[in-house]
Amino acid sequence: MSHENLLYVYAVVPSDAAALEPLGSPPLTDGVVDGLRLVGHQGLTAVVRPVDSREFDEAPLRAHLEDLDWVAAVAGEHHTVVEAVGHRTTTVPLRLATVCRGEAGVRRLLDNGRHRLHEALERVAGHEEWGVKLYADPASPPPAPGPSASPPPAPDRTASTGRDFLRRRLESRKAREGDAVRASGSADGLHTLLSAHATGAVLHPPQQARLSHAPGRNVLNAAYLVPVGRRRTFLDAVPDRDTPFEGLRVVVTGPWVPYSFTQGGPEPAQGDPGATRTGPEVTQGDPEVAPGPGASR
Repeated sequence: MSHENLLYVYAVVPSDAAALEPLGSPPLTDGVVDGLRLVGHQGLTAVVRPVDSREFDEAPLRAHLEDLDWVAAVAGEHHTVVEAVGHRTTTVPLRLATVCRGEAGVRRLLDNGRHRLHEALERVAGHEEWGVKLYADPASPPPAPGPSASPPPAPDRTASTGRDFLRRRLESRKAREGDAVRASGSADGLHTLLSAHATGAVLHPPQQARLSHAPGRNVLNAAYLVPVGRRRTFLDAVPDRDTPFEGLRVVVTGPWVPYSFTQGGPEPAQGDPGATRTGPEVTQGDPEVAPGPGASR
């Protein structure tokens, strides 16, 4: 089978002239990815590129999805194309490695998902996604002692008994539990506050430090769908590093193409001869995806 028969589908945009015109000037292929083209159907237009069947046909794709380096490279290119499209027009990103057999397969994909795609495009039009993370940072220095603070007591060398050891362990555990409760309460409060300034909000699972490489424990990993015209109001609502978030670190990233509010788009149906399969969903928080503009507050 020729590799020309397989088309990687990155994203879907509206088919009206106002949405498509920004994709042509300058051409979308300039400085993005070679071979991009458009396939229209039912008022929807897919952004696609021919791919090699030796990598993207069903059997090799299944094997490649177990290769983290391969997935990271494909995710980076996927994100580059989606960002380029999303900066020009209203965009619904598709799942990583959504591959169809020819333009007929792409049209079936659009036809099967047309209701959800139209709803998603309507939902995110004129909006952008912002990510907000809250970290309980173990590296945060403890409050500085005041001028009247007493010097720490001298160590009691006779206290090194089993009972004292267990008491200290218990006190330490209670302190950690208290910190966790306070961090959770702060995360809930911040999410409630920011949700009031957005038209949509999604709570993602907390990121693991070994993947994000961010210091501290992630206690809030949220995405907010914010009207472009209310961006400043939303960002002004994000607190600085003071009470009631003392000891917690707030990280804001964005604006992003609204990945978190367009999931659940079309996927090739089982047994569809016009489609192969798709990979994992891509979100704005994926460590494998190149980061967008962001700021720490």
